[in-house]
Amino acid sequence: MTPDDATPLTQVSRALYVGQGGDIAATLADGDTVTFEAVPSGALLPIRAASVSATGTTAGAIVALW
Repeated sequence: MTPDDATPLTQVSRALYVGQGGDIAATLADGDTVTFEAVPSGALLPIRAASVSATGTTAGAIVALW
């Protein structure tokens, strides 16, 4: 998936896989906005993300798992 400041994910994720480490700025299913800092490559974040923002996200190769 490509982080985007305006477009939410097509559905709420069950987790995010991070292929290239960095920060992830996400809005969770309950509306909270959080930034996960220094997420390592290969990490699996078990979060219910409604969107991942481009602003504040430096990680790459992110895969939303439904």
